[in-house]
Amino acid sequence: MTGSLSLDRYRLLGRSGLRVSPISLGTMTFGPDWGWGADRDEARRIFDAYVDRGGNFVDTANRYTNGTSETLVGEFAAGRRDRLVIATKYTMTERPDDPNSGGNHRKSMVRSVEGSLRRLGTDHIDLLYLHAWDFTTPVDEVMRAMDDLVRAGKVLYVAISDTPAWQVARMQTIADLRGWSPLIALQIEYSLLERTVERDLIPMAAELGLGVVPWSPLGSGVLTGKYTRGDLDADGGAATPEGTRKNVAAANGALTARGLDIADVVTKVAAEIGTTPSRAAIAWTLRNPAVTAPIIGARTLAQLDDNLGALDVTFTADQLAALDAASAVDLGFPHEFLNRPMTRSVIHGTVTVDR
Repeated sequence: MTGSLSLDRYRLLGRSGLRVSPISLGTMTFGPDWGWGADRDEARRIFDAYVDRGGNFVDTANRYTNGTSETLVGEFAAGRRDRLVIATKYTMTERPDDPNSGGNHRKSMVRSVEGSLRRLGTDHIDLLYLHAWDFTTPVDEVMRAMDDLVRAGKVLYVAISDTPAWQVARMQTIADLRGWSPLIALQIEYSLLERTVERDLIPMAAELGLGVVPWSPLGSGVLTGKYTRGDLDADGGAATPEGTRKNVAAANGALTARGLDIADVVTKVAAEIGTTPSRAAIAWTLRNPAVTAPIIGARTLAQLDDNLGALDVTFTADQLAALDAASAVDLGFPHEFLNRPMTRSVIHGTVTVDR
């Protein structure tokens, strides 16, 4: 990382011509509906500060804070809508007792988009994500319905989140073969706490032209250093995002002994640099060339200011080695097997082939 990044130094999102800031403003924290979000006034201050610094990439979803997030984003975007790239998502159910109010199918998608357009107060969505794979909807139904929304002008670009790599690759291939709108972004959990996506999801995204947009680059707040071993008794059985942030972190699998061990190393490296653990953790995700823009979910203006400081962080080789050693995961089969000297020898003989 060069340390020369800024919110108004834009990047192309995947294989599209869409320009976005290198950090995305997450708005799951907009609205107090779930018990831990920012109220309207603080959310407005966060939004304005991000945009005033050149930020243009805003992330929300149809049911974040029960719809309040989209409503506030729409309100705050008024008068400057065209300069923003507003991303939202569908999949989350709106009526828990209605089998068709959630999921990935066409009915859910179309109704969700119509609701998002109303709440956002706009006539189009810049980027629509499938939020999470439902394991039931045919992939050609998803891709054709997305393409129909693009052709209707209600959506400009389409993307996907929280879906197995083989399924995403299949969908992208179908879109290419049939001339449908391709997926341009992949939103996944990625941080020093969650690196298993380096096995298949991130290489797949780089190969197929999807810009990686990491969520939870702070590991549900664990990488900020705010939790201790005394917090390990937090309830890990929470089934909804409502409650406390600590319970959400436990439910996400982030608040663990391993997570706290990694957070300790992040805190140590941050102290060496003269920065905060939050900035160091976010900056680490930006070093991956497949990553376009991590999403930050600030609840206060002070948190936003702190997180945006990640754009100024640089690491030494020793610091990167320490972070890698603390957080590395086994890539598993076939990756470990294919990289063994014996395997490479029987494939290439004595010839060196650069990749």
